[in-house]
Amino acid sequence: MTPLFQHVTSDGWSARVRTGFVATIVGAVSLMLTLPAEARGPEDLEELAPRLLESVVNISTSQLVDGGESVPMPEVPEGSPFEDFFREFFERNQQNDQPRRVSSLGSGFVIDEDGIIVTNNHVIAEADEIEVTFTDGTTLVAELLGTDPKTDIAVLQVDSPEPLTAVPFGSSENLRVGQWVLAIGNPFGLGGSVTAGIVSAMNRDINAGPYDSFIQTDAAINRGNSGGPLFNLDGEVVGINTAIISPSGGSIGLGFAIPTELAIGVIDQLREFGETRRGWLGVTIQDVTDDIAESLDLAEAAGALVAGVRPDSPAGEAGLEPGDVIVEFDGQAIGDTRDLSRTVADTPVGRTVGVVLYRVGERMTLDVTIARLVENEEQQPVAETETPDADTVEIGPLGVTVAPQTEALRDEYSITHDVEGVVIVAVDEGGPAASRQVSAGDLIAEVAQNEIGNASDLTDAIASLIDRGRDSALFLIVSPGGDHRFVVMPVDQ
Repeated sequence: MTPLFQHVTSDGWSARVRTGFVATIVGAVSLMLTLPAEARGPEDLEELAPRLLESVVNISTSQLVDGGESVPMPEVPEGSPFEDFFREFFERNQQNDQPRRVSSLGSGFVIDEDGIIVTNNHVIAEADEIEVTFTDGTTLVAELLGTDPKTDIAVLQVDSPEPLTAVPFGSSENLRVGQWVLAIGNPFGLGGSVTAGIVSAMNRDINAGPYDSFIQTDAAINRGNSGGPLFNLDGEVVGINTAIISPSGGSIGLGFAIPTELAIGVIDQLREFGETRRGWLGVTIQDVTDDIAESLDLAEAAGALVAGVRPDSPAGEAGLEPGDVIVEFDGQAIGDTRDLSRTVADTPVGRTVGVVLYRVGERMTLDVTIARLVENEEQQPVAETETPDADTVEIGPLGVTVAPQTEALRDEYSITHDVEGVVIVAVDEGGPAASRQVSAGDLIAEVAQNEIGNASDLTDAIASLIDRGRDSALFLIVSPGGDHRFVVMPVDQ
């Protein structure tokens, strides 16, 4: 009988190698058997996947689009052997000017047995017709109940003769990095495709929208998976697959899903109202950097720094001011601007909440009644206030030259009437202001949370800071259009 593994051994030491190899295999198997199930990988996918497949659907859409523009026939010398060829080719292709129907494919899943289906907004955007196909081959026409482009969510309704099998939502907040998840969808038109992987990261911001907080997974997600569900091993939907990062167009293990904690509220509003009704605070905000935290004497670089406040907003009526740092909203800690944006948006309209903030080093709480966010709302100009003319003043430590607001400067830089501060009329290319993207036409409205009305206010504020031993300060910079932001700049050369 041929000895085991002899083909990988030779001569007199083959038995030792064989014995050691067997011992290694036995040890590895023993170790695997002692590992917890999660570390060995999921063992029951063959039972879980078939149970979930009937709730995942393929979504096909079509729309009528205008034909492309006509391309003029190139000039060809008369009598050329190519003259007839080009004429025939271009006359035939003039048909491209006619409207044509284009189609796309995506995924979705059933959340209510009465025919409610969730998918991505970009899957059905601008579609004239939407059809939903189930795993048994049944195809139904879908009605669009509502969409939310900011979170890329859409809700559909189909009229099914029989109750559909719905899948439940789970908690994305309970997900942990390394936890197994399952993606089901329609990649490249191949319906009912199942892939497994782990949660690679949480709270990813990929600049897809103002409320980014994606689940990152290495479960294979490809084109056509958009709108499909991401399941935990309990068969609960914990995310909606929506994006990938891939130079090739195929999965490279960087897939992103909308977490259910963000999606559920949007879905409920789309079902009830056909639109979202988000909360509105009425502030412009920016992240607290280490420099800003040091300038404001904060213990850590956390929270959302209020750069501007709408006077007629809930924040304005409650008394919030530029320079406030919001660290808690309605009992939830605020780590950065994304936290505040999502929390405010999820707050019911009309609800009064407590906002904890720091103002000039003092911790305080203000009660704010949240209003409804109106998309593309424009600010109304306030009455114009004239400022006496004065000479320009060069501010050496900043590398800028400033002047008071005049009608001529407002016209030159298109400064809106409700913007206050001194106007920056020149910026040294190699100066501190230029390196912080401050440019001519911007205004300095505050220094160290002291209002600046003219050049004298600015020079006095800087001199006071230098006397107190400060070498930098927090400046409130306002763009000509009224956008506010804070920057830290040196005050002493």
